[in-house]
Amino acid sequence: MAIDKVTLEILANHTRAAAENMAYTLYRTAHSTFVKETEDFTIQLLDRHGYTVAVPLDLGATWYPGLDYSQAIPMVEGGYKPGDIGFTNDPYSGYLSTHTPDLNIWKPIFHEGELICFCSGHIHNTDMGGAVPASLSRALTEIHQEGIRFAPSKLYREGVLNQELVDVMMLNVRKPEQNLGDLKAFVGAMNTGERKVREMIAKFGVDTLREGMDALLDYAEHQARDILKSIPDGEYFFADYADEDGPDGHPARLCVNLKIQGDSAILDFTGTDPQLTSSLNVPTGGNPHHTLMLVGVYYVLYSLNPGLLLNYGLVRPFHCILPEGTMVNPSFPAAVGMRSLTCARLRSLIFGAFGLAMPERMPAAPAGSSSIVNVMTHDDRTGEALIAAVNPVVGGGGGMPHGDGTDGSGADAAYLKNTPIEITEAEVPIRFRCYGLASGTGGAGRWRGGMATQMEFQVFTPNTRITARNRDRCRFQAWGILGGRAGKASEMMLNPGQPDMKLLNNIDTFTAGPGDIIRITSPGGGGRGDPMEREPERVLRDVVCAYITQEAAATDYGVVIRDEVVDEAATEALRSSRRSNEPHPHFHFGAQREAFERIWTPSAYAALTQILADLPIHWRFFVKRKLMEAIKAEGSGDAEVRAAWQVIVDGLPQLRPRMAAE
Repeated sequence: MAIDKVTLEILANHTRAAAENMAYTLYRTAHSTFVKETEDFTIQLLDRHGYTVAVPLDLGATWYPGLDYSQAIPMVEGGYKPGDIGFTNDPYSGYLSTHTPDLNIWKPIFHEGELICFCSGHIHNTDMGGAVPASLSRALTEIHQEGIRFAPSKLYREGVLNQELVDVMMLNVRKPEQNLGDLKAFVGAMNTGERKVREMIAKFGVDTLREGMDALLDYAEHQARDILKSIPDGEYFFADYADEDGPDGHPARLCVNLKIQGDSAILDFTGTDPQLTSSLNVPTGGNPHHTLMLVGVYYVLYSLNPGLLLNYGLVRPFHCILPEGTMVNPSFPAAVGMRSLTCARLRSLIFGAFGLAMPERMPAAPAGSSSIVNVMTHDDRTGEALIAAVNPVVGGGGGMPHGDGTDGSGADAAYLKNTPIEITEAEVPIRFRCYGLASGTGGAGRWRGGMATQMEFQVFTPNTRITARNRDRCRFQAWGILGGRAGKASEMMLNPGQPDMKLLNNIDTFTAGPGDIIRITSPGGGGRGDPMEREPERVLRDVVCAYITQEAAATDYGVVIRDEVVDEAATEALRSSRRSNEPHPHFHFGAQREAFERIWTPSAYAALTQILADLPIHWRFFVKRKLMEAIKAEGSGDAEVRAAWQVIVDGLPQLRPRMAAE
């Protein structure tokens, strides 16, 4: 039967409320700081096929409305019965979990013997074992180093816990009581979800609920297609970079050619760098609708229509082309633990492409780097080893079409919640020295980029291990748009201002000793629009609030301030001297990227991409680095890259037969 619009709206609210109840159960009963404070978890209500129907709006991560369990669910042998709960954390089994600390579980819900739907979600465990505390570092080279993995299995069989499986997990993680506590809370959330689904069955009837879930997916698809029809048809190419393809490495490029065709779109990631021997790879299995590739799309769609239903239907109008053996479709056993860093760059990549398609509706780039800080140390009071998440250090949002970027925890990373420092200091023997906004870090613009966050803390125990994953944007800044300037780069220091100060920047795991101080500053968001068009009163307010300095007001905005008053005559004279009739470039990327792209021109990168695509996967990253080391001259192109490639081939007899065959 057809579901009428009123009933569909009521079902949308009830399914979302069920998801929110599940999320609240998990949030209120979890053990680890990373789940109960930072809220790095997701909750979904799935249809009977494993497609997301509803997610919470206010709790947990906002990346996953298009999550697809349909490949992982059938991998559990023997089918499902009431009381079963499936789980996995293996990124290569059904491409559901996306790195090993993310534990996904799902519970089937039956009515009179018929499978109706699933409750599901994921939690990010603080640690899943492996080579480093918290399991993740860009320096890791294969999935086997990133902690214990479980293929899709049954955590519960008809209501009975698989204790042997849990014991294996607890044996391999560093703080098993945290993992076990979070797991129990997670199961409680699934039970809450089952109860809410049964209430909906009693209220609406099983047929209405089942068919209503299908209709909710169809309606979200319809909404997404309506938005696409409002965007001009065309092809929009954009590229962005992670600072490094590995420790002390070369830049890692991601690119997309966005093709808008009526009410559908193709996102072609051809030209993205080959899979890396570091952990920045994104495990998608080539799924053209993989949710990690479309997170930026969800943000764009929801910004254009805040009434959007958030479910799997949103992905249907989009098709991703993900070449095998690249960063966005790596082959086993490539490490994938730091996929969250790459996903942040993928979001800004998609924002940039849509910023070309509809510049009047899109903001500048958000910070695009969220340092998730974990500390492993000893408590001298108890002698106990401790590991805990400290706080996410998240940057500002990009300047918007009609407002400044959000300060501190903006745009696509706003779901990561701050943990009160009193809670962290009670759990881990460290002392915070500062935690707040970093002045002068937002990109200048008619609408200013959001300011960065700065966190500084001191440790007191020998061999304290610090993990600050997702460190990036120390080199390539968050870009400005339509005359706005790029945001300030990120940085990380050990013992700032002291004789033994050390600049750590993108290092993501290191050891500190008693008395050492760690300072982390996130990137600022990019600015939007000409800074010379920002109202002097807004610039004055920024100075008074210490968002920018008085010197920056004059240098960046052309506003002269004396004694906290705008000197209007001097401001007009200064701005007049700086105005230009030349059009602004569409994007401002900052000096580091501009210098890199003077060497690695579009022609040079196209040649590099073609050479790498013709090689076996296990050769690509090696050859990429060799070519990066060889090409140094500005203005290089196809000929220079191919000449350098010939030199490499001459020194590698293993490749000569292949090259001759071609």
